[in-house]
Amino acid sequence: MTSVPSIRIIIVDDHPVIRSGLKYSLLAFDDIEVAGEAGSGKEALRLCSEVQPDVVLMDLMMPDMDGGTTTKAIKEQYSEIQVVALTSFQDKQRMQKVLQAGAMGFLLKNVSIDELGDAIRAAHAGRLTLAPEAAQMLLEPADPPSPPGHNLTERQLQVLALIVQGLSNVQIAEQLVISLSTARHHVSEILTKLGAANRAEAAALAVQHNLVRE
Repeated sequence: MTSVPSIRIIIVDDHPVIRSGLKYSLLAFDDIEVAGEAGSGKEALRLCSEVQPDVVLMDLMMPDMDGGTTTKAIKEQYSEIQVVALTSFQDKQRMQKVLQAGAMGFLLKNVSIDELGDAIRAAHAGRLTLAPEAAQMLLEPADPPSPPGHNLTERQLQVLALIVQGLSNVQIAEQLVISLSTARHHVSEILTKLGAANRAEAAALAVQHNLVRE
């Protein structure tokens, strides 16, 4: 009788109890072998070099490198290694980050051991597995972008109004009774927040989006 080749995995999680629990649970499968454990992203990269696993079970919340960053580094160095993200948190931003980095699975830690085994096998075969909650989050419409100028302070709006009137930094400083360096700082912050290349563009955006009073 021909034995089934084992899928070699490493478990990456900064909590030893979780790593031990996963390792023990995965003993139920003859075709999955836990070849190593890592408590951090840096340790995971080292283990990938030493062990050459087929699949990495990746926690997303870790202190040195988060799961998305670690996944990206693994896929850049070892494109043949697949990653399955395993997390306690329903975080759309982190989920998108790890999937964009190349993960072949996203599961919550309340998943059954059979579902986890199936996800490992699917990732090894190049198939994506998403927790139902993750799939639902992907279907939700993206948050609308914030309008230009939403993060300008009251003082910066005052300075912007003077820019629209065509005042120079010196004139703005005199008008608001502030130092020239402070006026320059406000103008620089305004250009950055508006994404404007120059004062004229900032003034045009201010008028277009009704950021200043007539």
